[in-house]
Amino acid sequence: MLAQDAASQSLGLEIEAMGPGRAVVAMVAGERMVNGHGTVHGGMIFTLADSAFAFACNARNVATVGQSCTITYLTPARLGERLVATATEIASAGRNGIYDVSVTAGDGRTVASFRGQSAALKSSVLPES
Repeated sequence: MLAQDAASQSLGLEIEAMGPGRAVVAMVAGERMVNGHGTVHGGMIFTLADSAFAFACNARNVATVGQSCTITYLTPARLGERLVATATEIASAGRNGIYDVSVTAGDGRTVASFRGQSAALKSSVLPES
């Protein structure tokens, strides 16, 4: 899935771990990610969290999309910081799922908290062999 994901690739996102209902994705905050306040733009942090959510949702090889999501920014992230998004499945019922994603900085502080709701489609992620 990452090989097909130009958005995640363009930000240099790296999948550190992945399994059914979970994913850990990291990125280093580059110069083009900083806003006018000198902190990492919220959209970049959201994209990191959303990508971790997507990889966790799709880890069972069932094509799954985001249905809704929210994010709360808690502390600013700075240029050069390595940010890690850890996505965990909280609940799954039928085609629906709920995932929490914590975005942390290298010093361990929480930068943002994200919650996503997913909807499974009627197809697989990987092509059938």
